[in-house]
Amino acid sequence: MPEITPGLVSTIIPCYNRPQMLREAVESVLCQTYRNIEIIIVDDGSTDDAPMVAQQMAADYPEIIRFHQKENSGPGPTREAGRQLARGEFIQYLDSDDLLRPRKFELMVQALHDRPDCGAAYGWICVRRLNQPPGTEAYKGSGTTRETLFPWLLSDRWWNTDCPLFRRSVTDQVGPWTDLRWSQDWEYDARVAALGTKLAHVQDWVCDERHHSTGRQTDFADWANDPVRLRSRKQFLQLMLQHAETAQIDEHSAERQHLTRWIFTTARNCAANGLVDEARDLMESAERSAGKCKAVRSGFGIYNNIARLTGVRNAARILRLAENLRRPGQFTQLESFAR
Repeated sequence: MPEITPGLVSTIIPCYNRPQMLREAVESVLCQTYRNIEIIIVDDGSTDDAPMVAQQMAADYPEIIRFHQKENSGPGPTREAGRQLARGEFIQYLDSDDLLRPRKFELMVQALHDRPDCGAAYGWICVRRLNQPPGTEAYKGSGTTRETLFPWLLSDRWWNTDCPLFRRSVTDQVGPWTDLRWSQDWEYDARVAALGTKLAHVQDWVCDERHHSTGRQTDFADWANDPVRLRSRKQFLQLMLQHAETAQIDEHSAERQHLTRWIFTTARNCAANGLVDEARDLMESAERSAGKCKAVRSGFGIYNNIARLTGVRNAARILRLAENLRRPGQFTQLESFAR
Protein backbone atom coordinates (compact mmCIF):
# COMPACT_ATOMS: atom_id res chain seq x y z
CA MET A 1 0.00 0.00 0.00
CA PRO A 2 1.19 3.60 -0.62
CA GLU A 3 2.92 5.67 2.02
CA ILE A 4 0.46 7.65 4.15
CA THR A 5 0.25 11.42 3.58
CA PRO A 6 -0.53 13.23 6.88
CA GLY A 7 -3.74 15.25 6.83
CA LEU A 8 -4.89 13.86 3.46
CA VAL A 9 -8.49 12.61 3.17
CA SER A 10 -8.90 9.80 0.63
CA THR A 11 -12.43 9.37 -0.73
CA ILE A 12 -13.09 5.96 -2.28
CA ILE A 13 -16.05 5.85 -4.67
CA PRO A 14 -17.09 2.45 -6.06
CA CYS A 15 -19.00 2.84 -9.31
CA TYR A 16 -21.33 0.63 -11.31
CA ASN A 17 -23.25 2.58 -13.99
CA ARG A 18 -25.19 5.77 -13.02
CA PRO A 19 -22.73 8.23 -14.66
CA GLN A 20 -24.71 11.35 -13.80
CA MET A 21 -25.03 10.41 -10.13
CA LEU A 22 -21.32 9.55 -10.10
CA ARG A 23 -20.50 13.01 -11.44
CA GLU A 24 -22.62 14.63 -8.71
CA ALA A 25 -21.02 12.49 -5.98
CA VAL A 26 -17.54 13.47 -7.14
CA GLU A 27 -18.53 17.13 -7.30
CA SER A 28 -19.70 16.95 -3.68
CA VAL A 29 -16.16 15.93 -2.72
CA LEU A 30 -14.54 18.58 -4.92
CA CYS A 31 -16.68 21.19 -3.12
CA GLN A 32 -15.26 20.34 0.32
CA THR A 33 -14.03 23.32 2.31
CA TYR A 34 -11.20 21.09 3.55
CA ARG A 35 -8.85 21.00 0.56
CA ASN A 36 -6.25 18.32 1.37
CA ILE A 37 -8.12 15.62 -0.54
CA GLU A 38 -7.82 12.87 -3.10
CA ILE A 39 -10.60 10.95 -4.87
CA ILE A 40 -10.26 7.36 -6.03
CA ILE A 41 -13.00 6.17 -8.40
CA VAL A 42 -13.10 2.40 -8.90
CA ASP A 43 -15.32 1.14 -11.71
CA ASP A 44 -16.84 -2.29 -11.09
CA GLY A 45 -17.35 -3.34 -14.71
CA SER A 46 -19.94 -0.72 -15.68
CA THR A 47 -21.96 -1.39 -18.83
CA ASP A 48 -22.77 2.25 -19.67
CA ASP A 49 -20.60 5.34 -20.12
CA ALA A 50 -19.75 5.74 -16.41
CA PRO A 51 -16.07 4.80 -17.07
CA MET A 52 -15.83 7.52 -19.73
CA VAL A 53 -17.27 10.08 -17.32
CA ALA A 54 -14.83 8.97 -14.59
CA GLN A 55 -11.86 9.15 -16.96
CA GLN A 56 -12.84 12.64 -18.04
CA MET A 57 -13.11 13.84 -14.43
CA ALA A 58 -9.70 12.32 -13.69
CA ALA A 59 -8.28 14.17 -16.69
CA ASP A 60 -9.89 17.43 -15.52
CA TYR A 61 -8.50 17.09 -11.97
CA PRO A 62 -5.31 15.00 -12.32
CA GLU A 63 -3.89 16.27 -9.04
CA ILE A 64 -6.97 15.07 -7.11
CA ILE A 65 -8.79 12.26 -8.96
CA ARG A 66 -7.51 8.83 -9.86
CA PHE A 67 -9.48 6.23 -11.81
CA HIS A 68 -9.17 2.45 -11.59
CA GLN A 69 -11.17 -0.08 -13.61
CA LYS A 70 -11.78 -3.76 -12.78
CA GLU A 71 -14.06 -6.66 -13.64
CA ASN A 72 -17.39 -6.84 -11.83
CA SER A 73 -17.05 -8.42 -8.39
CA GLY A 74 -19.38 -6.42 -6.15
CA PRO A 75 -19.09 -3.39 -3.87
CA GLY A 76 -16.81 -4.93 -1.24
CA PRO A 77 -13.90 -5.88 -3.51
CA THR A 78 -14.40 -2.60 -5.38
CA ARG A 79 -14.00 -0.53 -2.21
CA GLU A 80 -11.04 -2.72 -1.27
CA ALA A 81 -9.32 -1.95 -4.59
CA GLY A 82 -9.68 1.73 -3.74
CA ARG A 83 -8.42 1.23 -0.18
CA GLN A 84 -5.27 -0.38 -1.53
CA LEU A 85 -4.58 2.76 -3.58
CA ALA A 86 -5.43 5.32 -0.89
CA ARG A 87 -2.68 7.55 0.51
CA GLY A 88 -4.69 9.47 3.10
CA GLU A 89 -4.43 9.64 6.87
CA PHE A 90 -8.24 9.59 6.78
CA ILE A 91 -10.54 7.33 4.74
CA GLN A 92 -13.99 8.25 3.39
CA TYR A 93 -16.17 5.67 1.63
CA LEU A 94 -18.81 7.22 -0.63
CA ASP A 95 -21.35 5.36 -2.78
CA SER A 96 -21.88 6.90 -6.19
CA ASP A 97 -25.55 7.69 -5.50
CA ASP A 98 -24.88 9.66 -2.32
CA LEU A 99 -23.49 13.13 -1.58
CA LEU A 100 -21.25 14.77 1.01
CA ARG A 101 -22.07 18.13 2.54
CA PRO A 102 -19.37 20.79 1.87
CA ARG A 103 -18.06 21.02 5.46
CA LYS A 104 -17.97 17.29 6.19
CA PHE A 105 -14.20 16.89 6.09
CA GLU A 106 -13.53 20.22 7.79
CA LEU A 107 -15.79 19.28 10.72
CA MET A 108 -14.71 15.67 11.01
CA VAL A 109 -10.96 16.13 10.68
CA GLN A 110 -11.21 18.78 13.40
CA ALA A 111 -13.30 16.42 15.56
CA LEU A 112 -10.67 13.69 15.23
CA HIS A 113 -7.87 16.14 16.01
CA ASP A 114 -9.79 17.21 19.11
CA ARG A 115 -10.44 13.58 20.10
CA PRO A 116 -7.23 11.60 19.49
CA ASP A 117 -8.81 8.66 21.33
CA CYS A 118 -11.46 8.31 18.59
CA GLY A 119 -10.98 6.24 15.45
CA ALA A 120 -13.97 7.57 13.49
CA ALA A 121 -16.22 10.62 13.35
CA TYR A 122 -19.83 10.72 12.24
CA GLY A 123 -22.62 13.28 11.91
CA TRP A 124 -26.19 13.78 10.77
CA ILE A 125 -27.49 12.04 7.63
CA CYS A 126 -30.14 13.71 5.49
CA VAL A 127 -32.35 11.29 3.56
CA ARG A 128 -33.69 12.45 0.20
CA ARG A 129 -36.54 10.17 -0.81
CA LEU A 130 -37.72 10.01 -4.41
CA ASN A 131 -39.98 12.95 -5.34
CA GLN A 132 -40.07 14.20 -1.74
CA PRO A 133 -38.40 17.16 0.00
CA PRO A 134 -35.22 16.46 2.00
CA GLY A 135 -35.73 15.06 5.47
CA THR A 136 -35.60 17.52 8.35
CA GLU A 137 -34.58 15.01 11.04
CA ALA A 138 -31.30 13.12 11.19
CA TYR A 139 -31.76 9.78 9.40
CA LYS A 140 -31.45 6.45 11.20
CA GLY A 141 -29.50 6.85 14.44
CA SER A 142 -27.11 9.49 13.14
CA GLY A 143 -28.61 12.16 15.40
CA THR A 144 -27.86 10.15 18.55
CA THR A 145 -24.50 10.53 20.29
CA ARG A 146 -22.89 7.15 20.91
CA GLU A 147 -19.36 6.39 22.02
CA THR A 148 -19.11 3.09 20.12
CA LEU A 149 -20.87 1.16 17.35
CA PHE A 150 -21.60 -1.89 19.51
CA PRO A 151 -23.87 -3.16 20.90
CA TRP A 152 -26.47 -1.28 18.83
CA LEU A 153 -24.98 -2.40 15.50
CA LEU A 154 -26.05 -6.00 16.18
CA SER A 155 -29.68 -5.08 15.64
CA ASP A 156 -29.52 -1.94 13.52
CA ARG A 157 -27.09 -0.39 11.05
CA TRP A 158 -27.70 3.03 12.50
CA TRP A 159 -25.49 4.98 10.09
CA ASN A 160 -24.73 4.73 6.35
CA THR A 161 -21.52 4.05 4.44
CA ASP A 162 -21.04 7.73 3.58
CA CYS A 163 -21.57 8.93 7.17
CA PRO A 164 -18.29 8.13 9.00
CA LEU A 165 -14.79 9.39 8.37
CA PHE A 166 -12.24 6.80 9.52
CA ARG A 167 -8.68 7.16 10.62
CA ARG A 168 -6.46 5.17 8.28
CA SER A 169 -5.08 3.31 11.29
CA VAL A 170 -8.56 1.87 11.93
CA THR A 171 -9.14 0.73 8.35
CA ASP A 172 -5.71 -0.89 8.33
CA GLN A 173 -6.63 -2.84 11.47
CA VAL A 174 -10.02 -3.82 10.04
CA GLY A 175 -8.40 -5.26 6.92
CA PRO A 176 -9.91 -6.19 3.54
CA TRP A 177 -13.56 -5.85 2.61
CA THR A 178 -15.41 -9.15 2.14
CA ASP A 179 -16.98 -10.28 -1.14
CA LEU A 180 -20.48 -10.33 0.37
CA ARG A 181 -22.91 -9.05 -2.25
CA TRP A 182 -25.23 -7.61 0.39
CA SER A 183 -24.61 -6.09 3.83
CA GLN A 184 -20.85 -6.05 3.26
CA ASP A 185 -20.78 -2.51 4.68
CA TRP A 186 -22.67 -3.60 7.82
CA GLU A 187 -20.19 -6.45 8.33
CA TYR A 188 -17.27 -4.04 7.80
CA ASP A 189 -18.70 -1.71 10.45
CA ALA A 190 -19.01 -4.67 12.83
CA ARG A 191 -15.27 -5.29 12.49
CA VAL A 192 -14.70 -1.62 13.30
CA ALA A 193 -16.97 -2.09 16.32
CA ALA A 194 -15.18 -5.27 17.45
CA LEU A 195 -11.96 -3.24 17.71
CA GLY A 196 -13.65 -1.11 20.37
CA THR A 197 -13.29 1.97 18.14
CA LYS A 198 -14.45 5.14 19.86
CA LEU A 199 -16.58 7.64 17.94
CA ALA A 200 -16.65 11.44 17.75
CA HIS A 201 -20.12 12.80 17.00
CA VAL A 202 -20.36 15.96 14.87
CA GLN A 203 -23.57 17.87 15.56
CA ASP A 204 -24.20 18.95 11.97
CA TRP A 205 -25.41 17.69 8.59
CA VAL A 206 -22.61 15.81 6.84
CA CYS A 207 -24.09 13.74 4.00
CA ASP A 208 -27.17 12.98 1.91
CA GLU A 209 -28.55 9.54 1.11
CA ARG A 210 -30.44 9.74 -2.18
CA HIS A 211 -33.29 7.38 -3.02
CA HIS A 212 -33.81 7.28 -6.77
CA SER A 213 -35.72 5.61 -9.59
CA THR A 214 -32.94 3.16 -10.45
CA GLY A 215 -33.15 1.79 -6.92
CA ARG A 216 -30.59 1.01 -4.26
CA GLN A 217 -28.96 -2.38 -3.83
CA THR A 218 -31.27 -3.54 -1.03
CA ASP A 219 -34.54 -2.31 -2.54
CA PHE A 220 -37.30 -4.90 -3.09
CA ALA A 221 -35.22 -7.76 -1.73
CA ASP A 222 -36.85 -11.08 -0.82
CA TRP A 223 -34.76 -12.21 2.15
CA ALA A 224 -37.26 -14.89 3.13
CA ASN A 225 -37.26 -16.98 -0.05
CA ASP A 226 -34.43 -16.12 -2.45
CA PRO A 227 -31.80 -18.92 -2.07
CA VAL A 228 -28.94 -16.68 -3.24
CA ARG A 229 -29.81 -13.98 -0.74
CA LEU A 230 -30.40 -16.53 2.03
CA ARG A 231 -26.93 -18.04 1.54
CA SER A 232 -25.44 -14.56 1.62
CA ARG A 233 -27.44 -13.69 4.74
CA LYS A 234 -26.17 -16.87 6.42
CA GLN A 235 -22.56 -15.84 5.81
CA PHE A 236 -23.29 -12.31 7.02
CA LEU A 237 -24.99 -13.39 10.25
CA GLN A 238 -22.28 -15.87 11.13
CA LEU A 239 -19.67 -13.15 10.68
CA MET A 240 -21.74 -10.78 12.83
CA LEU A 241 -21.84 -13.41 15.57
CA GLN A 242 -18.05 -13.77 15.40
CA HIS A 243 -17.63 -10.01 15.79
CA ALA A 244 -20.09 -9.93 18.71
CA GLU A 245 -18.11 -12.68 20.41
CA THR A 246 -14.82 -10.87 19.77
CA ALA A 247 -16.30 -7.78 21.43
CA GLN A 248 -17.74 -9.93 24.24
CA ILE A 249 -21.26 -8.56 23.82
CA ASP A 250 -23.40 -9.98 26.63
CA GLU A 251 -25.71 -12.72 25.34
CA HIS A 252 -28.43 -11.31 27.62
CA SER A 253 -28.31 -7.83 26.04
CA ALA A 254 -31.26 -6.79 23.90
CA GLU A 255 -29.08 -6.39 20.81
CA ARG A 256 -27.45 -9.82 21.17
CA GLN A 257 -30.89 -11.37 21.74
CA HIS A 258 -32.09 -9.68 18.55
CA LEU A 259 -29.16 -11.17 16.64
CA THR A 260 -29.92 -14.61 18.05
CA ARG A 261 -33.55 -14.48 16.91
CA TRP A 262 -32.48 -13.11 13.53
CA ILE A 263 -30.19 -16.10 13.06
CA PHE A 264 -33.00 -18.45 14.15
CA THR A 265 -35.48 -16.83 11.73
CA THR A 266 -33.00 -17.11 8.86
CA ALA A 267 -32.37 -20.77 9.73
CA ARG A 268 -36.09 -21.46 9.40
CA ASN A 269 -36.29 -19.50 6.13
CA CYS A 270 -33.43 -21.59 4.76
CA ALA A 271 -35.19 -24.78 5.84
CA ALA A 272 -38.51 -23.67 4.31
CA ASN A 273 -36.73 -23.22 0.97
CA GLY A 274 -34.94 -26.56 1.03
CA LEU A 275 -31.52 -25.24 2.12
CA VAL A 276 -31.16 -27.95 4.75
CA ASP A 277 -27.40 -27.73 5.32
CA GLU A 278 -27.57 -23.96 5.68
CA ALA A 279 -30.49 -24.28 8.11
CA ARG A 280 -28.56 -26.77 10.25
CA ASP A 281 -25.47 -24.54 10.37
CA LEU A 282 -27.54 -21.52 11.33
CA MET A 283 -29.33 -23.40 14.11
CA GLU A 284 -25.93 -24.25 15.56
CA SER A 285 -25.05 -20.55 15.35
CA ALA A 286 -28.33 -19.58 17.03
CA GLU A 287 -27.61 -21.98 19.91
CA ARG A 288 -24.12 -20.52 20.24
CA SER A 289 -25.40 -16.95 20.14
CA ALA A 290 -28.05 -17.66 22.78
CA GLY A 291 -25.46 -19.07 25.17
CA LYS A 292 -26.89 -19.20 28.68
CA CYS A 293 -29.77 -16.83 27.86
CA LYS A 294 -32.75 -19.17 28.21
CA ALA A 295 -35.38 -16.54 27.39
CA VAL A 296 -34.21 -16.00 23.79
CA ARG A 297 -34.31 -19.73 23.09
CA SER A 298 -38.12 -19.71 23.07
CA GLY A 299 -39.18 -21.56 19.96
CA PHE A 300 -35.95 -23.53 19.49
CA GLY A 301 -37.39 -26.61 21.19
CA ILE A 302 -40.74 -26.37 19.41
CA TYR A 303 -39.03 -26.10 16.04
CA ASN A 304 -36.69 -29.02 16.74
CA ASN A 305 -39.55 -31.22 17.98
CA ILE A 306 -41.73 -30.51 14.94
CA ALA A 307 -38.70 -31.07 12.69
CA ARG A 308 -38.18 -34.53 14.17
CA LEU A 309 -41.76 -35.41 13.32
CA THR A 310 -42.21 -33.73 9.94
CA GLY A 311 -38.73 -32.77 8.69
CA VAL A 312 -37.07 -29.37 8.91
CA ARG A 313 -38.72 -27.98 5.78
CA ASN A 314 -42.25 -28.67 6.99
CA ALA A 315 -41.39 -27.52 10.51
CA ALA A 316 -40.13 -24.19 9.16
CA ARG A 317 -43.24 -23.73 7.04
CA ILE A 318 -45.54 -24.49 9.98
CA LEU A 319 -43.79 -21.95 12.21
CA ARG A 320 -43.79 -19.39 9.40
CA LEU A 321 -47.57 -19.71 9.08
CA ALA A 322 -47.95 -19.37 12.84
CA GLU A 323 -45.76 -16.26 12.96
CA ASN A 324 -47.71 -14.61 10.16
CA LEU A 325 -50.66 -14.54 12.52
CA ARG A 326 -48.89 -12.50 15.22
CA ARG A 327 -46.63 -9.50 15.61
CA PRO A 328 -42.82 -9.80 15.85
CA GLY A 329 -41.69 -11.26 19.16
CA GLN A 330 -40.22 -9.39 22.12
CA PHE A 331 -36.64 -9.99 20.99
CA THR A 332 -37.05 -8.38 17.54
CA GLN A 333 -36.12 -4.69 17.49
CA LEU A 334 -37.31 -2.20 14.90
CA GLU A 335 -34.46 -0.86 12.76
CA SER A 336 -33.96 2.91 12.79
CA PHE A 337 -34.62 3.40 9.07
CA ALA A 338 -38.17 2.07 9.62
CA ARG A 339 -39.02 4.31 12.56
